[in-house]
Order: sequence, then C-alpha cells, then structure tokens
Amino acid sequence: MAVPTNKDELQKAIEINYSKLKKDLMIIPYQKTTLKELEGHPKDTLMSINNLVAYLIGWGSLVLKWVEKKDKNEYVDFPETGFKWNELGKLAQKFYMDYEKDDFETLIGKLDKTVSEILSIIDQKTDHELYQVSWYDKWTLGRMIQFNTSSPYINARIRVRKWQKQKQI
Repeated sequence: MAVPTNKDELQKAIEINYSKLKKDLMIIPYQKTTLKELEGHPKDTLMSINNLVAYLIGWGSLVLKWVEKKDKNEYVDFPETGFKWNELGKLAQKFYMDYEKDDFETLIGKLDKTVSEILSIIDQKTDHELYQVSWYDKWTLGRMIQFNTSSPYINARIRVRKWQKQKQI
C-alpha cells in the first residue's frame, strides 16, 4: 500500500492494516501470548505477543497525547517526556512495562480503543490540517499519525506472521 497523502487514504491504511494484524493476532492461542519469542524492538531482545500489542498501544497513546496537547497549544515533548528519538528501544521497553499486568484480551481491547480514537481524530481533521501544514518539524500530522499507526501495524504483522510460521500456528 502506498504512503497515504490524504485523509481518506490515511483512514483506509489504518483500518486495513489494523484489520489484517488483528485477524492474525486473534488466531494465536491465549497461552502463547506471554512467551518471549519474537524479535524485540530493542536490538538483541525478545518480546511476547503481549509486548508487541503494548508497543502499539503505547505509540497510539502518544499520538493521542500529542494531538491533544497541540490542539490546546501546549508544549509537546517529542517523542515522550524523558526520551529522545535515539532512545526508542528504551521507550519500547517502557511500553512493555506500562501494560505488563494486562492479559491479551485486555490489551486487544485497549488497542481497539486507541485505534478507534485515532480514527475519530482523523475524521475531525481536514485534509489541509492533516497534509498541508507542518505539524512537527518538517512532518505533517497525517504523516506523524501514519508513522505511528498504519506503518507499525504492517511491521507488527510481519513479525507475527514470521513467528506463527516458525511455531506452525
């Protein structure tokens, strides 16, 4: 799928990529969701399916936080307070810890809610707001949303499918 360049394409990219990922996630046996067998986000680490879902919730939550703060003309500490762009591995581990007590079903529910809230924000924005003005540095809001939703959903699905193939799931 091409990089979205307007509101409709962005909504479709998120919906399609998340739908495909969720379909793959939902066939995983519940007891396997906590096994640390997938390549982790920090180099040379392993993560579980639950960690992967937590990672996606974490980034989605950041998108929601960024948009809320920007809409209120408040300062946004990108990517997250206490983290720099070159520390994304540490941020991934923070996301894993933030949701470590949640089981798979709870995590999927939280991810569904996050995706729904992001789609709602997109629905409220115009093409101009999403793609015609710089929103963070040289990036538009639409691109920042895509970088942290539909693109990671594709990457997550690749990881899940590779793992499923290895485990014959």
